[in-house]
Amino acid sequence: MSRGSRAFHAGLAAEEIAARLYAAEGATLAAARWRCPEGEIDLVLRAPGLVVFAEVKARRSHEAAAEAVPPRQWARIGAAATRWLAEETDGTLPCRFDLVLVDRAGRCARIENAASFEGW
Repeated sequence: MSRGSRAFHAGLAAEEIAARLYAAEGATLAAARWRCPEGEIDLVLRAPGLVVFAEVKARRSHEAAAEAVPPRQWARIGAAATRWLAEETDGTLPCRFDLVLVDRAGRCARIENAASFEGW
């Protein structure tokens, strides 16, 4: 298996781990790997009274995963989230941006409100 293929499958597995974390807390998956011209969102979840846009990163450690999202990527996620909100909601639901870190052992750590629309 090539390095790119391993990374792709590791990413899919990490997104599944993250989706299960949110589901255990009562959130429902609205979209996975949602794409538009502005960018891609790994997971879009509906929690009670809230939309969560989750960026999922799988790396050898949580620290390495946390460093893998540059500001430019958050800006693309924010632009994609703006489109998703416009297409899928009436614009009244609050939202937040989470970063979900998954290490090689499959352990998951979540940073809620890891980013915001401000500053983009």
